[in-house]
Amino acid sequence: MARIAGVDLPRRKHVAFALPYLYGIGRTLALQICEKTNIAPNRRVEELSDAEVKAIRDLLDAEYKVEGDLRREVQLNIKRLMDLGCYRGLRHRRGLPANGQRTHTNARTRKGPRKGMLQRRPAATK
Repeated sequence: MARIAGVDLPRRKHVAFALPYLYGIGRTLALQICEKTNIAPNRRVEELSDAEVKAIRDLLDAEYKVEGDLRREVQLNIKRLMDLGCYRGLRHRRGLPANGQRTHTNARTRKGPRKGMLQRRPAATK
C-alpha cells in the first residue's frame, strides 16, 4: 500500500488518477510528477516498487506543498484577510462568497440551508 503525505492512495487506480487524492495535487500536477520520477502514468499503484513510492515522496517533499502544510497556509491566508478587515475577509467572516458571486438566489453552499419564512400568528381575540 502506498502511503504518501499521510494519505493512503487507492491501490487499483492508475498513478495519474491516484495522486490527486492528495490535497493540492490535480491531474496536471500528477502527470508532471509521473514525468519527473520516470513512472508511467498508466501503471497501477499496487505495481509500484518501494523505491518508486519513495521517489514520489521525496519529490513532493522537495518541490511541492501538499496536504497539511498547504491546508495550514490557506487557513493562515484566510485568517490574515479577516484580521485585516478587508472586503474578502469580511465575506469569509460572514460565511458568504468572497469573489463577487450573486447571493440573492444562489450561494446555498456558503450560506447553508434556507431559514424559511417566519410565520406570523394571528392576533389573540379577547
